[in-house]
Amino acid sequence: MTNNPALAASSHDGLAIYVHWPFCESKCPYCDFNSHVRESVDHARWRAALLRELAYEAALTPGRPVVSIFFGGGTPSLMEPQTVAAIIDEVARLWPMTEGVEITLEANPGSVEAAKFKGFAQAGVNRVSLGVQALDDAALRLLGRRHNLSEALAALDIAVSTFARVSFDLIYARPGHTVESWQAELGRALAFGTDHLSLYQLTIEPQTRFAELYRRGDLVLPDEDTGADLYQLTQEMTVSAGLPLYEISNHARLGSESRHNLVYWRYGDYVGIGPGAHGRRNAIATQRRRKPEAWLEAVEDTGHGLEEEVPLPPEMRADEALVMGLRLAEGIDRRRFQARTGVALDEAIDLEAAHKLAALGFIEITPERLRATHQGLMVLNSLLGELARV
Repeated sequence: MTNNPALAASSHDGLAIYVHWPFCESKCPYCDFNSHVRESVDHARWRAALLRELAYEAALTPGRPVVSIFFGGGTPSLMEPQTVAAIIDEVARLWPMTEGVEITLEANPGSVEAAKFKGFAQAGVNRVSLGVQALDDAALRLLGRRHNLSEALAALDIAVSTFARVSFDLIYARPGHTVESWQAELGRALAFGTDHLSLYQLTIEPQTRFAELYRRGDLVLPDEDTGADLYQLTQEMTVSAGLPLYEISNHARLGSESRHNLVYWRYGDYVGIGPGAHGRRNAIATQRRRKPEAWLEAVEDTGHGLEEEVPLPPEMRADEALVMGLRLAEGIDRRRFQARTGVALDEAIDLEAAHKLAALGFIEITPERLRATHQGLMVLNSLLGELARV
């Protein structure tokens, strides 16, 4: 029996499984994910390696009930359905699965075929997340997407007819984006009637093509006031459509929130396998080798592609849980925070700053939880800078 409250809690909590497929047909100019373009992939070899990493992690998390499996990337819809099926079957063999386990696969519209989607559904995938990104051909070209609008609409039709749950992504605050144009685009997106939308403001990530264009002045984003207006409009329209914000960039009908991502934001444990995948298990942060070939060779040699395993002391867990939890509309549950981190919430924040922020209407503090208000979510990074003790 452990004396560490965080470890004691983790041994009973549900576990999420993240599977990273690192390959894409091309690299988008805004993307800083661990994605790579390769002329060919040995699917059988990759399938065997992913299954082997699952077995390695299962030995370290025995008996943990799995609440979700998420195939991310990269472009997981480039995987063979038999690989997806083999991974799902292996997870079910290695861990107990909760009833109604959520199994999500990310897909790009250009890689969608009806037959392949049917294969993913037969494999056990019950939720799909489509990287549509824009409902405008000029914007799709700007974003470096390989699909056009008609392909995106066709992919949505296939997804809705194949899977019980469908989400898709859009990027707003793009160059030239106005309140009027976003209102029309978001209205069209909401009319599809999916139960979940991920709506992201375009941000410039270091080491991307967009970062270089932005530095040179060849890429101009809407100003701060316009960005705030676009965010405000997003909240108003999604609430009216019955898909309110539950996380700073994610909207869903009640009960249709991404259970997998909620594990992250509520600071639960998750296993991450595949190149560059991160994980959090038993108060340890894990990271796999990023380069696909290096990861593959390591798994074949040692049974895993781990590059780092870093124990997380209580104060670090508390910092991470604060950053993740304040992204949620529900905020941070005090009892869960202490159980997961070993630190009381009031000890993890600057209480004087917190009371000032509450008086200004940026956060709400109750005996049960701490949460950012709508006003606070609009300036979340600044809010965290004020609240964090470090």
